[in-house]
Amino acid sequence: MEREANGRPTRRSFLITTGAASVVAVSGCLGGEGPGDDEFVITLSQFPDTVDPIDHITGDYFDVFDHVYEPLFDIQPGEAPEPRVVEDWEHADGAVELSLRDDVQFHDGQDLTAEDVAFTLERQIDPEVGPASSQVAGLGSIEGAEAVDDSTVRFEYSGAAALAEYEFGNYARAMSREWTDEQESAESGEIVGNSADVFNGTGPYEVVDFTPDTEIVLEPFDDYWGDEPPFDRLVFNADEESSGRVAALETGESDLTINVLPEDVQTVQNAEDAEVRTVTSFRNIFCPMKNEAEPFDSQAFRQAMNYAVDNEGIIDDVLSGFGEPMSQPVPPGVNGYNPDLDPYPHDPDEAASLVEESGYGGAEIELVAPQGRYLNDADVAQTVADQIDQLENVSCDVDVVDFGVVSDANSAGMDDYEIPFFMIGWGVITGDTDYGVSGFFQEGGGVQTFRDEELDQAIEESKGIDDPEERERQLQDVNEMAREKAPWIFLHLQESIYGVRQDVQWEPREDETIWAWEMSQ
Repeated sequence: MEREANGRPTRRSFLITTGAASVVAVSGCLGGEGPGDDEFVITLSQFPDTVDPIDHITGDYFDVFDHVYEPLFDIQPGEAPEPRVVEDWEHADGAVELSLRDDVQFHDGQDLTAEDVAFTLERQIDPEVGPASSQVAGLGSIEGAEAVDDSTVRFEYSGAAALAEYEFGNYARAMSREWTDEQESAESGEIVGNSADVFNGTGPYEVVDFTPDTEIVLEPFDDYWGDEPPFDRLVFNADEESSGRVAALETGESDLTINVLPEDVQTVQNAEDAEVRTVTSFRNIFCPMKNEAEPFDSQAFRQAMNYAVDNEGIIDDVLSGFGEPMSQPVPPGVNGYNPDLDPYPHDPDEAASLVEESGYGGAEIELVAPQGRYLNDADVAQTVADQIDQLENVSCDVDVVDFGVVSDANSAGMDDYEIPFFMIGWGVITGDTDYGVSGFFQEGGGVQTFRDEELDQAIEESKGIDDPEERERQLQDVNEMAREKAPWIFLHLQESIYGVRQDVQWEPREDETIWAWEMSQ
């Protein structure tokens, strides 16, 4: 196997090994015994710190809650929604009417109604109805909801029909209005508690045991309207350390673990009955530069920061090849991705020249970055800072902090410049460019880090275009404009690396979603 000087396998050698391992996997399925035919354990990197299904926007949390609070639609990345709880829908005059199945029940036995769906949507977008939900960032064009009759709900929206579908297709998960009113904290408006009774969705699994911060156990819901789910018992736990997650897979305590770091890939390959599966995800890793703070108010300086960084080298040396360089705010496969754009090349001379052109020669800057949230994030950030610091006319330090510090900086808004330059990741989970740009480049999106009238207007125009092909072209123009204006240092698309038992039939998804009903063994 090809290895780097540090002894880690390269991505190329990994792919060769994967081909061989597939043969072994087939042999194992034919002659081996399944790893627990009735219980399946998924080990996450973060255990949900809330029980309220709208009080989060983290992928690990969706992986758990989607089994309990099922989506209204089946979503495949980059494709239009498919019917699930909603059987049919029709757009007219800036609104859509959704027809619900008539055989859907909540786990407490109540029937799902249009009133429940409308209430859930309002609870997400209106802080007067429920707690402030971070999911509102993905529902920017949705203006309101109401029940037309028991099985028909109406969503009103301000943009194009296709944009609305991307949004409600990904974020609407019904809660019972009556149950929620009884459970909500009078003080915060959130669902709180530490028992299985604080969960009540319409999904194929119901919660039977819950130990906060440790484990949540699900079993099939007997009165579920759809197909019987594949496992008699589904367990989620978490370990913040990749080595710990991999150890759980090695010992058979886990059947699937997420976020395996490149340095742990070989350990999984060596484990009995386990293998690594990967996909280039929709999650971009990048460094926003708030453009109303010096020296980032200069486009030349921001472009210089992109030329100063060797993305190919970082991917090869720090990520062992597990990544792809970014050329724009969204990844391939997302609606509006512009295939004609290339990543900024590594050109230190051009970077130094642009710094002089910006008038900020001699600038001293600091990159703030998390540790343990993304693949080798602290090492990536240190390398980025070192490469910028190698310019003769810029000094750059790195400050590695808890992810919460970076997350707060990302949501602090344009008027807070305490941390103007940081590293973060963003998964474009709706599969549409709007979700990758509106929040960061427009007012009211929740995570604005860049203010530019021309870019703002171009995004706004895209929201009102009904023709899908015309809208896609407009979004491609938005991405080209964003590359030129360089609001971020565009780093890389993160490779999602999973450790999985070999006899599990499942392929990882670009949007990082894990649904048990897409598995078999």
